[in-house]
Amino acid sequence: MKTNKVTLWLLLMNLFIAFLGIGLIIPVLPTLMNELGITGTTIGYLTAAFAIAQLIVSPFAGKAADQFGRKIMIVIGLFIFGISELLFGIGKEIEMLFISRVLGGISAAFIMPAVTAFIADITNFDTRPKALGYMSAAISTGFIIGPGIGGFLAEFGTRIPFFFAGALGTIAALLSFILLSEPNRKEDHNEQVSEGKNGFKRIIDPKYFFAFILIFIASFGLAAFESFFSLFVDHKFHFKPSDIAIVITGGAILGAVSQVLLFDRLTRIWGEIKLIRYSLLLSALLVFLMTVVHSYFSILLVTFIVFVGFDLFRPSVTSYLSNKAGNEQGFVGGMNSMFTSLANISGPILGGILFDIDINYPYYFATLILSLGIVITLFWSKQVRDSSIEVKASVAK
Repeated sequence: MKTNKVTLWLLLMNLFIAFLGIGLIIPVLPTLMNELGITGTTIGYLTAAFAIAQLIVSPFAGKAADQFGRKIMIVIGLFIFGISELLFGIGKEIEMLFISRVLGGISAAFIMPAVTAFIADITNFDTRPKALGYMSAAISTGFIIGPGIGGFLAEFGTRIPFFFAGALGTIAALLSFILLSEPNRKEDHNEQVSEGKNGFKRIIDPKYFFAFILIFIASFGLAAFESFFSLFVDHKFHFKPSDIAIVITGGAILGAVSQVLLFDRLTRIWGEIKLIRYSLLLSALLVFLMTVVHSYFSILLVTFIVFVGFDLFRPSVTSYLSNKAGNEQGFVGGMNSMFTSLANISGPILGGILFDIDINYPYYFATLILSLGIVITLFWSKQVRDSSIEVKASVAK
């Protein structure tokens, strides 16, 4: 049991490092724009390139993890991650930066399915939902903290964050090669993988469908908000990378603390669906306020609090899905990753196009999308109530 705990934390560290790489780029985007003379649209595509590559390669990498083993895919993925960050650090042309981000997406595609399968292999039916929740938290934390670390390190040089991440990925690969042992396969996990033929029907199953759509909506809002935050405050308030790092890191810390202190309590009071609704409401309101505030203190306050909404949303929807999934935990984890990736692609691309028209437009659009999520939760609540009534009527008969 103790060995499994050590293994789990090593796996979570690997995921954290991989998704840290997505966020590291954000504080230095204004500097890169000036150095290379590129537009917001190009920045959007550059940010989305990671998620596109991950989405395309993930199905093949998942099969490879079953065929060749979990450990080897994780180790190779981390080495590719290290190379991608090194290329971004030395890249002087936009083509090199795109190659770097594509390699980064491929590395995440290698790491994610292998880690998910590894966790399924070392846990049982009772402990798996909690472990998958930790996995989701590691991904979210890496994505949110990445810009903070990138901003602090950028004070020593624009490319330093990427050399740091490359070294970190290489060290993680070596540790994984030394410390990880290939797990014994669990039969129930293999059965879940073989059920993929009916995947589309399960996606539109009412007990999953609303949650998957809301994962896309919230992830879209976070991607649109965070991907252009550095450009927004640079153009509007002339923030330096260190200012960006302070704001985003502070928000990430407050979000993580609120998740630890408030999530269980609020879930008991409201239940998952209401907590999801209120989290989206808080996020939508604060994303809109970013276009209104002017003082440094008000920007700090709004940005600190906006992450509370996003950080309460993610465990709420993960908890709901884990409770509903039963023996379909692998399917639910895969769909969670897919809808998050789709949002991480579309959010930056649409945000980049809108940013070139008006710097406020990405945030207006993100507010509309998050507001749509609030409306969807109302239909979701009605569907759950109707299903509950039908079940009670059936039992009464």
